[in-house]
Amino acid sequence: MNSADENARAALQSARPSTPRGIERWWRVFDVRIGVLPLPVYLILIAVLAVLAAEGKLAADLPTGIALVAVGGFTCAELAKRIPFVRHIGAASIFAAFLPSALAYYGLVPEPIVKTVTAFTKSSNILYLFIAAIIVGSVLSMDRRVLVKGFAKIFVPLCAGSIAAAVVGTAVGALLGIGVKHTLFFIVIPIMAGGVGEGALPLSAGYAQILGQDQGPLFAQALSAVMLGNIAAICVAGLLNYAGEKRPAWTGRGQLAKSGDGDLAAQGPVSFEFDVSSVAAAGGTAIALYLLGVVSNRLFGWPAPVVMLLLAVIVQVGRLVSPSVQGGAQFMYRFFATSVTYPLMFAISIAMTPWGEIVTSFHWTNIVTAVATVLTITGVGFVVGRWMNMYPIEAAIVNATHSGLGGTGDVAILTAANRMELMPFAQIATRIGGAVTVLIALAVFAALR
Repeated sequence: MNSADENARAALQSARPSTPRGIERWWRVFDVRIGVLPLPVYLILIAVLAVLAAEGKLAADLPTGIALVAVGGFTCAELAKRIPFVRHIGAASIFAAFLPSALAYYGLVPEPIVKTVTAFTKSSNILYLFIAAIIVGSVLSMDRRVLVKGFAKIFVPLCAGSIAAAVVGTAVGALLGIGVKHTLFFIVIPIMAGGVGEGALPLSAGYAQILGQDQGPLFAQALSAVMLGNIAAICVAGLLNYAGEKRPAWTGRGQLAKSGDGDLAAQGPVSFEFDVSSVAAAGGTAIALYLLGVVSNRLFGWPAPVVMLLLAVIVQVGRLVSPSVQGGAQFMYRFFATSVTYPLMFAISIAMTPWGEIVTSFHWTNIVTAVATVLTITGVGFVVGRWMNMYPIEAAIVNATHSGLGGTGDVAILTAANRMELMPFAQIATRIGGAVTVLIALAVFAALR
């Protein structure tokens, strides 16, 4: 910079009115954040929501619902991030996913808040909006070659890990006296069945039909195993993230597949030019793909998230959207991953996570068996992924989602791992891997009956 430019810049700064010190101090306070909420806004929301709850006037509308889940989710996450050591193993996700459920179960959350959050969560269907934004945003942000290579490779560590986990988990349960058949079909298989709606429910229904028994008790057993597996997978994902920080060569920081020439593996999401209208266009694209998945589910019974995922891959591989919309999708993904994850987990914890069922599963033999199952599936994913020239941390994390609580489990596990970019692969592991697990398990169970 020459002297004329420096003189012009100095003159401009001297002409600009100075900011009062009091305002600058206030700005520094305003920049202190609880999650994404500025501290003054956070405190105002707490006060306003407390008044509305005391008056019994909490409405289940969009503004109130967003305020409730934002305050609750970010509070849980911030508390966990201040606990030594455990903050490195997914404590923020565990707190946001389970602490609200426990507090509500023991009556420590006011009933008006529970009712409002539950009504808001179920009426808004926010979980599927989040999954649509994350899947479409992450797929359209990925390099096409990495995307294709990742989908082609992920099934090998996933299948190897599932088989090994079935063997090891069953062996551990048998050694602990649970019994081979009970361990395999009521602990190990439910953990890998794809969650509740797509896993524990059809699995227990099939068991009930084969045995000629009532589905309720069988579902309770399967659900307990699913919950334990999900908690174990969240902790393992947090440990994998910590391991990736210590051993950078093991991780692609959200990138699953390596390339042969070396330069592709090093790049993250592709950068694009975009504007506000591009973000809106990306949101419309995500909703359109989601609704196509819903229609396919109504007409043919295909899982809507899987159809949405496959359509997003086709769109990206076929270059069917413009670079500006891809840029909008990248921004949409980052916004939802940063701002919506913990509020969503808080909402799901209050509305959909049965703490009573979790408590009943806390027997040490069940815990050891579930942990052994999850450690095996992730450990094999790490080893096989490394052997296949994939990033082993990412391969292990995708395998861990196969042990989760469906879509909600994917969110919690990938949040603990700080790898929300892996959501497309997690959906493959959860939905397709879970469906295959249920089909095989029911066929074998019927044959052994």
